[in-house]
Amino acid sequence: MFPIAGKKTLRILPIALATALSNAALAADTIKVGVLHSLSGTMAISETTLKDTMLMLIEEQNKKGGLLGKQLEAVVVDPASNWPLFAEKARELVEKDGVDAIFGCWTSVSRKSVLPVIEELDSLLFYPVQYEGEESSKNVFYTGAAPNQQAIPAVDYLMEQGVKRWVLAGTDYVYPRTTNKILEAYLKANGVAESDIMINYTPFGHSDWQSIVSDIKGFGAEGKKTAVVSTINGDANVPFYKELGAQGVNADDIPVIAFSVGEEELSGMDTAPLVGHLAAWNYFMSAESESNDEFIDAWHAYTGDEDRVTNDPMEAHYIGFNMWVEAVKKAQSTEPGAVQDAIIGVSVPNLTGGLSSMMPNHHISKPVLIGEIQDDGQFEIVSETPGLVVGDAWSDYLPGSKDLISDWRAPLSCGAYDVVSAKCSGQEL
Repeated sequence: MFPIAGKKTLRILPIALATALSNAALAADTIKVGVLHSLSGTMAISETTLKDTMLMLIEEQNKKGGLLGKQLEAVVVDPASNWPLFAEKARELVEKDGVDAIFGCWTSVSRKSVLPVIEELDSLLFYPVQYEGEESSKNVFYTGAAPNQQAIPAVDYLMEQGVKRWVLAGTDYVYPRTTNKILEAYLKANGVAESDIMINYTPFGHSDWQSIVSDIKGFGAEGKKTAVVSTINGDANVPFYKELGAQGVNADDIPVIAFSVGEEELSGMDTAPLVGHLAAWNYFMSAESESNDEFIDAWHAYTGDEDRVTNDPMEAHYIGFNMWVEAVKKAQSTEPGAVQDAIIGVSVPNLTGGLSSMMPNHHISKPVLIGEIQDDGQFEIVSETPGLVVGDAWSDYLPGSKDLISDWRAPLSCGAYDVVSAKCSGQEL
């Protein structure tokens, strides 16, 4: 019996080995791209569309012949709005699946969770959503807005409209807290009294807004023009705006300018009571340009749904993905170090009609737009910067940041260089 079993083993082992080698060869024939977005949980309302966007972009690139003679392969995971799970899934994408780059995250807490993994494994993350700044990693490319590309211009716009009192309302995590710290310092530097600033935080998924909206109404009833600057994220926006409508808070009385509400979030709301409220982004679906028309047509064709909207983080993925493609072509490699060197200075079309460039601090240049909600769920652009604004990794309005610069080019190769002390991350150069 044993000799026969042994002969069977000898026959089976070469077949298994051949299969393994065949699978390895097949894997080597594709370039794997990680897609790390929540498809369930409180952030699915925003992130699911970004997963679909990446799949469309990868499909379109493959139709063009792929990259470096290989087809791209999307590896999609669901971190389920669970911040520690983002780190686990990022590690899995790099170590197990062998992806060459990851496109993903929405909240800053998810990005902060992923960051040490990406740096440890020396991989790449393209992050497509507005964030609080105060960070610059050689392994991360920030294609969403820094505060000087969204929050500060939004406040400037409202000041021009005569706003004197400010409600800074946000979800309780790092992005709203840091952004509001910057905005509070900026407002005070512009002569706003502390008594004219109200700050409020609520947890993810918060649903009972009655007392908070009542407090906002009371704060705005003291004789000065009042506005809400909203860093509320995820599905909590639905009951927040619903409660605004229920309590008769309209844009003429207390306008809300949001940093995390775009066309996708509005598509699930009754927008009639929201007409006139605002959002600050770097792209709106209503932007008039040939590149935007082509992108919208491609999106509708891919989804098979003419009602599917586009939004700002989708454009950020569009820009970031195309920058990665161009950098890979330039480097003739998907190796992270080669891409990091090649991508600085790469310029690709944005969807508002210009070119966005990757800067030495791993942030990009982009226009800043203020949009007003219309009853069809779209935004009318009411303000636009005359040119592109370069993202600033470190705020000019925080004492610990104003002397820091980021430049990932040699010889500096530093994300936090103090121009006063001539130190990078505490080390003498």
